[in-house]
Amino acid sequence: MFKTIEGNSGARMYIKCRQIVVGSGEGEALVTTQMINFLTMIDLKSGVIKDEKHELRGRSIANKMLIFPNAIGSSVGAYSVYALKMNRVAPKAMMCNKADITTASGCAIANIPLADQSNVDIFTIKSGVKVKLGENLLQVF
Repeated sequence: MFKTIEGNSGARMYIKCRQIVVGSGEGEALVTTQMINFLTMIDLKSGVIKDEKHELRGRSIANKMLIFPNAIGSSVGAYSVYALKMNRVAPKAMMCNKADITTASGCAIANIPLADQSNVDIFTIKSGVKVKLGENLLQVF
């Protein structure tokens, strides 16, 4: 499922993807199979998921590589992503199955690297592993 390539980076897996907002981000993966509403589910001052029904409730997205299916809710969620960045509690990068307009525009105005359309099931990545996104490639360490 994952493609392993020998190289000097130390990565054990390389996952091809499409980068929508260019840049690189490296950090601990925070993975959820549930959609995220950036406007209502996340405390914009702390970056903590506050929705009681979400599987990441009580977890912070700050400085993580957020991996999720896509965003839900209104387009105001894009400004919530920007607010997370201004409050220094935004993810270092994001990856989704199929980037939606809220996530794409939010990441664009906040300058947060964003990718989608990977060649594998991104939900097989486990929270807590180190990952790096850049140049249409997600490296899993």
